[in-house]
Amino acid sequence: MDQKFDFIIVGAGSAGCVLANRLSASGKHNVALLEAGGSDRNILIQMPTALSYPMASERYNWGYDSDPEPAVNNRRITCPRGKGLGGTSSINGMVYVRGHACDIDEWEAEGAENWSYADCLPYYKRAETWQGGEDDYRGGSGPLGVGGGNNMTRNPLYQAFIDAGVEAGYPRTDDYNGHRQEGFGPMHMTVSGGVRESTSRAYLRPAMKRSNLTVFKGVLVDKVLFDGNRAVGVSGTRGGKIFQLHANREVILSAGSIASPMILQRSGVGPAALLKSVGIETKHDLPGVGQNLQDHLEVYFQYRCKQPVSLNNKLGPISKLMIGLEWVMFKTGLGATNHFESCAFIRSKAGRISPDIQYHFLPAAMRYDGTPSINGHGFQVHVGPNKPSSRGQVAITSVDPDAPPSIVFNYLSDKKDVEDWRRCIRLTREIIGQEAMDEFRGDEIQPGADITSDEKIDDWVRDNVESAYHPCGTCRMGSRDDIKTVTDSACRVVGVEGLRVVDASVFPTIPYGNINAPTIMVAEKAADIILGETPLPRLELPVWIEDNWAEVQRSREPLRQV
Repeated sequence: MDQKFDFIIVGAGSAGCVLANRLSASGKHNVALLEAGGSDRNILIQMPTALSYPMASERYNWGYDSDPEPAVNNRRITCPRGKGLGGTSSINGMVYVRGHACDIDEWEAEGAENWSYADCLPYYKRAETWQGGEDDYRGGSGPLGVGGGNNMTRNPLYQAFIDAGVEAGYPRTDDYNGHRQEGFGPMHMTVSGGVRESTSRAYLRPAMKRSNLTVFKGVLVDKVLFDGNRAVGVSGTRGGKIFQLHANREVILSAGSIASPMILQRSGVGPAALLKSVGIETKHDLPGVGQNLQDHLEVYFQYRCKQPVSLNNKLGPISKLMIGLEWVMFKTGLGATNHFESCAFIRSKAGRISPDIQYHFLPAAMRYDGTPSINGHGFQVHVGPNKPSSRGQVAITSVDPDAPPSIVFNYLSDKKDVEDWRRCIRLTREIIGQEAMDEFRGDEIQPGADITSDEKIDDWVRDNVESAYHPCGTCRMGSRDDIKTVTDSACRVVGVEGLRVVDASVFPTIPYGNINAPTIMVAEKAADIILGETPLPRLELPVWIEDNWAEVQRSREPLRQV
């Protein structure tokens, strides 16, 4: 096969589906979207409560693992990435977090010009339809449906967690994606009408009706094709046969923070020493490709529940069947939520201006595969510092596109990250220990009441910490003069022409929270850049920033953390 399109997008994930919609919307451009996986039309993807099943499936998850991580006792840490239409947005936990305004301002301070919060807020708004309706901060007519859960008022544990946070001295926030991120409040999710709102459902399905958009499934892209210094197409396999497409205008990699740098490296764009080691001729020596890998870590803080109000009695086969039947018939009930319906963002110490610890509260004590971890009732909170200093890398190990990469996150290799975890564990106990939790809080299952000293906390964290599944940063966006830069502020790959990267790999730094929402925003903004459209007008709005508990109007000067 040798067809020509104006734009070739590699990867139908959180960013690729957005681009496919926006680049084809005018009808002026022929767009090809290539996806290695298949369809996402599966009840276990669409039903929010079934989120653990697609993540555990080889059909929908690439199933990457890190190399042995030295600072976490040489454990290999799993790194799920979505495979199929919608990509990771079809297998993730559906938590919708934009991050703090400081996050995006930090990107601009790192060299990503015109990527400040004021520049990006209009694209967050354009992307979404918020269940509460449009306001200064939230969108009301975008493709992506965003709402809260449907069990918040029925399960008292959600509110008890929020009340405990307020009793511990933290503020309450009704919309952490709006004016104020910091505080305790309800959590938002990409669920609409009781169904998972992946980017496939929100963006791609409406666009697939257009004659100028062609979606190719089952295509494993090997490399980008070049004519001199210009990207002119892609080569890969489909059904065991060679597959090639050519681009009249641009090739856009949206394969994610693991696969996008791998495709660049197999194409001869990356660190020359690495390319030579696997027998690939260097097209362009770009040292930053695959570097700057960042991720969030988390642990499950678990307690027994003294009252029979948790979801642990809903984890048996009969209960799951009844939940599923209600969802199939009405798209309501416990099947229509991810069950993370309350949350928090707090500062770990005085002097910080924005939160650096994140909580997802779950009214059950269970494993990630959806099975109970105890007999009886319990609850847990997923928690971790969300601004790690450690950095890692992704590197191909062979010219074979099927060969697994070397992924090294270097988790906890920075002393600051270890110290952050100590504060995190102690603050969590302080919050759960508040009076609001007294009628529910039983024995601490894990870490365990005896895990109190620095040494014991460090050991427990190294043994139990897991990825929160937010890898990013491996095709870092920044100034072209910076040796660490892979893509410039227009998402163009430095040193070549006709090639861009648009996905979470371009994040200069990891945001304060889950990364699906910022990935969608990046694709929305990049689509206007690619098409040469006038950017949406900047929105200079105040956000809550710690300054003696006073609201301040953010300045254009980059904000610095203590």
